[in-house]
Amino acid sequence: MRVAFLLKDLQLSGGVGVALTHARNLAAEGGFDVSIVTTAAKVDPDWEYDALPHVHVITLNAALGQEFDIAISTWWETAYSLFLLRAKRYASFVQSIEDRFYQPHESIERLSARLTLDLPVAFITEASWIAETLAELRPDASIQLVRNGIDKEVFAPVETIEPNSDRPLRVLIEGSPQSWFKGLRPAIKAADRMKEEKRLTIVCSTLEGLEPTYAPRVVGPLSQPDLVKIYSDTDVLLKLSRVEGMYGPPLEGFHRGATCITTEVTGSDEYIRHGVNALICDWDDPRGTAAQLDLLARDRELLARLRRGALETARQWPDWSQSSREFAAALAEIAASPRPDGIDFLPGMLQRLRVGIEKERGSRGYYRLLAADAGRWRRINSVPGLSQLFAARRSLKRHSPTPNFTRGQNDD
Repeated sequence: MRVAFLLKDLQLSGGVGVALTHARNLAAEGGFDVSIVTTAAKVDPDWEYDALPHVHVITLNAALGQEFDIAISTWWETAYSLFLLRAKRYASFVQSIEDRFYQPHESIERLSARLTLDLPVAFITEASWIAETLAELRPDASIQLVRNGIDKEVFAPVETIEPNSDRPLRVLIEGSPQSWFKGLRPAIKAADRMKEEKRLTIVCSTLEGLEPTYAPRVVGPLSQPDLVKIYSDTDVLLKLSRVEGMYGPPLEGFHRGATCITTEVTGSDEYIRHGVNALICDWDDPRGTAAQLDLLARDRELLARLRRGALETARQWPDWSQSSREFAAALAEIAASPRPDGIDFLPGMLQRLRVGIEKERGSRGYYRLLAADAGRWRRINSVPGLSQLFAARRSLKRHSPTPNFTRGQNDD
């Protein structure tokens, strides 16, 4: 089976890493001829990812002359290039409901991301909450749930938990300061409010503009082996994200014997169990979150019990080889399904929208562009999956919740 994964670029990110892992594993298993198709012009050097044996890495222009059994978009921007490729079936690998990554003033990106969910594609996703949301939005579509795995060779589960009986509570915060939804600022604010003794480590590229009153150890960016060492020397990961897909970092920490204090962010319900392997804190509550940290600093029996629960959760979690086998099964089901009607109409319109998005970001001209295409969209409005296209803007608020967003912005 010839499969093409469309990636915007090969810059370091969790989503890119997941797609590359599946691509590498599919090619290694045999029976798959896998291509990575980059859709954006190269500006920065590619991330030095692990070797991709038997995987072709080609540009979009190079892929136009080829034919695939399945072409898969992996981010909303790549969906606008998806139907340029010749493929028997089209799919979208959805790692989050992507309009949620944008703040209210970024309406162009929010709408552009939302529109791609109405395309006539099969969906593969990594988390139950995404599958449930897609089922609500697209009851007509095929939706395959394939949970992300964990690299058990890198993040090997520790044999036993070494109790921290008398040392300061070892707290870890990680995230990108450039991504508002990763909650780095409120996590630092909560750690600053602790009254008990602590040792704080922050993994990020820079603390510029985020200076805590407590002097932490700042490291990063880190390779995965270096991150393993950090997790192994941690009691509790403090993670206050507002938007997540699969929610990988706490699970990585679980493998190395760390517990977690987290918001009830999307993805957390896959494995976070309050009082069993982690603690769940309230949104926008630095005082209450600090109180939970202080509790773990004082009650070392509770800390040890949560860490043991986290390790047990990690031991039961699948590795990447199992996850990619499930991904292969999902592709086989998609390949055997009927081809949706109306696909031949899409390439030209999506190409025009893609170019327009690039040119018109930040101007109201983008909305004139959408209006100009409205007539052609309506002509194929009966195609399964496109019937709700013009309700997209009304759906943005309903399907893109961000808990206490305005208050959280001000608190940060």
